[in-house]
Amino acid sequence: MVKETEYYDILGVKPSAAQEEIKKAYRKLALKYHPDKNPDEGEKFKLISQAYEVLSDVKKREIYDQGGEQAIKEGGTTSGNFSSPMDIFDMFFGGGGRMTRERRGKNVVHQLSVSLEDIYNGVTRKLALQKNVICEKCEGVGGKKGSVEKCPICKGRGMQIHIQQIGPGMVQQIQTVCLECKGQGERINPKDRCENCNGCKVVREKKIIEVHIEKGEDPKANMSHPSSF
Repeated sequence: MVKETEYYDILGVKPSAAQEEIKKAYRKLALKYHPDKNPDEGEKFKLISQAYEVLSDVKKREIYDQGGEQAIKEGGTTSGNFSSPMDIFDMFFGGGGRMTRERRGKNVVHQLSVSLEDIYNGVTRKLALQKNVICEKCEGVGGKKGSVEKCPICKGRGMQIHIQQIGPGMVQQIQTVCLECKGQGERINPKDRCENCNGCKVVREKKIIEVHIEKGEDPKANMSHPSSF
């Protein structure tokens, strides 16, 4: 018996759920409530991430099952010390956080040339923006279900450690990105890779936005737009 089931309820799984079920539930909910798709569901996305952070860790899950959320807090994982929801998302979809993703909300600045006449009379210009988004066809997996495996070369770390002797009794440890998985910690057989994203888990999305400059307005005020669209 578990003391509380709130985290399980958030992910929509039973307390007896296997780790694979918990991962599958998180994947589905994280994609559904990601701020890029649902800007108004930030709190929901945060709760999903917190629940997954605890239940995906065997030791934290055991503590939670025995003492509930209070036991987790007393154990040092206070609500203020939970990992960032976006960090957890990156770790899950990007191979341990090694795939760098732009955080939602960061501004991208584009230069747009306008004449004094445009500023005086007002003008509307169009800009083409591009960004990486999770591949919908494979849901960010990169290939067929079950085709993703831990890189056997780096053991899923994404990095390789090389020991080089630099002198008598002296060695140097060098850490480099794993060439086999390119730092992802995972690899997919070429024949099983998603045709839409070619195993990259993300695709490039383009969108045209309109920039409106009112009469007499400082054009710089309209030049910054959130990186997520």
